[in-house]
Amino acid sequence: MKPISSICFQGQVGLVTGAAGGLGLAYSRLLAQRGAHVVMHDIGAGVDGAGSDPQRIGQCTQALQAQGLSVEAASAAIDQRERCHALVSDILQRHGRLDFLIHNAGWVAYQALEDIDDAELERMLCLAAKTPLWLAQAAWPAMRAAGGGRIVLTTSDRALYPQYAQRGLSAYAMAKLAAQGLVNVLALEGAEHGIVVNAVSPVAKTRMWGIDGEPDELHPDTVATGVAFLASTRCRDGGWVLRASNGQFHALRLQDAEHVAYPRDLRAVVADSIEAVALQWPVIARPSVDARG
Repeated sequence: MKPISSICFQGQVGLVTGAAGGLGLAYSRLLAQRGAHVVMHDIGAGVDGAGSDPQRIGQCTQALQAQGLSVEAASAAIDQRERCHALVSDILQRHGRLDFLIHNAGWVAYQALEDIDDAELERMLCLAAKTPLWLAQAAWPAMRAAGGGRIVLTTSDRALYPQYAQRGLSAYAMAKLAAQGLVNVLALEGAEHGIVVNAVSPVAKTRMWGIDGEPDELHPDTVATGVAFLASTRCRDGGWVLRASNGQFHALRLQDAEHVAYPRDLRAVVADSIEAVALQWPVIARPSVDARG
């Protein structure tokens, strides 16, 4: 393997949401250590996503500043389009640029199907899918004018893989898959402008696991290196999901087989009746030989 020069963020300005602990704190610390000025955003909500406490992010930024790192705190709500635009506008007004955006904020809510109501579903969809849309929308013109930028959204293996689904996570899984759909479109739209958009599907022991302090395994720092790469100019490919856990990384994206002429020829099983579909189902539903490709 050829030696690679170190990746530096000197002179860059970035925004990390959900930065008062766990993964967001790990991302922010690493990026600041590599030279970035990081706006660390967190409203200080509880593990259920409710409430706010601006002191949480204030204490985090003060601790990093004491280490000589260039960070600042932001804690205003980002649950509406206008608030997301205001946050980004403030960063651009004060710093004149926004090189990367990492949307990490979120929480896990377990609810039985019969108990899910519109308000709870909307709250989950808002933070996981609407908020990153609004943040990207606000940052887009500045990134385009600058000749590029990096956007990283968060999805989850709990939504991507049936074998990792969990009971009670209907709203959570819906929201995380919505974020992935957003990544696919933004990656396409951003390519011509040098805006590279990807997703991360991280696993780490944080407050969502009920962990306070440093975990005994699955450390957030072991995910941060992959996310920092996605936020760097060294990353030039969009539309990927970076699965990141325990210092290991695997990038994936759905892609049709060679010679598919979508949508008229899927190069797939032909069946002209319900009975034919039933008969051929073992072949139709056969898993791919190697999902990693």
